[in-house]
Amino acid sequence: MNIDLLKRLCETPGVPGHEDRVRDLIVKDIKGLFDEVEADAMGSLHCVRKGKGKSPEKIMLLCHMDEIGFLVSHVSDKGFLYLQTVGGFDPRNLFSRRVLVCTEKGDLKAVMNPGGRPVHIASAADRKKVPEPHEFFVDTGLGAKARDVVKVGDMVVMDEPFLEIGDKLVSKALDNRIACWLGIEAIRGLGKTRTKAEIHVVFTTQEEVGLRGARTAAYRVQPDIGIGIDTTLACDTPGVPEQDRTTAHGEGFGLHLRDSSFIADKELVREIAELAEKKKIPYQRTMLRAGGQDGAAAQQAAAGARAVGIVVGTRYIHTVTEMIEKSDLAAARDILVAFLKAR
Repeated sequence: MNIDLLKRLCETPGVPGHEDRVRDLIVKDIKGLFDEVEADAMGSLHCVRKGKGKSPEKIMLLCHMDEIGFLVSHVSDKGFLYLQTVGGFDPRNLFSRRVLVCTEKGDLKAVMNPGGRPVHIASAADRKKVPEPHEFFVDTGLGAKARDVVKVGDMVVMDEPFLEIGDKLVSKALDNRIACWLGIEAIRGLGKTRTKAEIHVVFTTQEEVGLRGARTAAYRVQPDIGIGIDTTLACDTPGVPEQDRTTAHGEGFGLHLRDSSFIADKELVREIAELAEKKKIPYQRTMLRAGGQDGAAAQQAAAGARAVGIVVGTRYIHTVTEMIEKSDLAAARDILVAFLKAR
């Protein structure tokens, strides 16, 4: 398993609208895998592997590049940075974080904390309060000099290393660099096989703020089949009822049936389930009460497409400790390879 690629993908900064570094990394890694590679006006990367069939069916794999993060909205006279979120954060996970401020002049190591009194002089009421994301600020250590370096609109991301612990992989941005990894490794897994279908792997932008890049990309491709590749919840941890766990680590890839953005095509679900059982690839059926993913954009583009999700269960999602099981990631890769070869 190419863990080094996943590590590089996760540690590369790229919030919605600022995915260019991730895109550049992907372009370098996919040399020779596709017949056409082109970025669109939204910044999504379209990669096409032509089929050998006549009037080939179009299969689109949608893999979003962006991670949740922040944009600088204000730099104070003393050099403190204030932020706007791009993507959904639980503010309980934002206390005392190390961050990376990405400027035109280079990246700055910094720290993020909420405004207000520290614990030694805080009241009981202060200690119970959970600040909203806009109440946090970033300290670069530069003081007022930060105003000469940092501009409104600069990207800020969490700054934590990728870890391999036991059978797990831990990182910020596994949502959704997992999908970028799967989009690449699925095609690599085809080797020299030329499928009848025309395969479009599109590394999309701005998913975390409303599937924006996927919508424009899907209108461009107008696929027959759209596969949204993403993470999903793995709440197989203390404090969560069994019925709410969504997926469990070690039980295979997630065959995603529904969320608030789409309902998967029944026949496509059946086909993938039967293929997984035939190939002995472990899987689990998944649904979410809320949330969305890029498969919805493919389903609803132009005249519409058959769509389904292939997902990887992730613990502690939208934090710097996102965690996946290696075997679940391998299962997601294996079902994508098997599905594409069958077309």
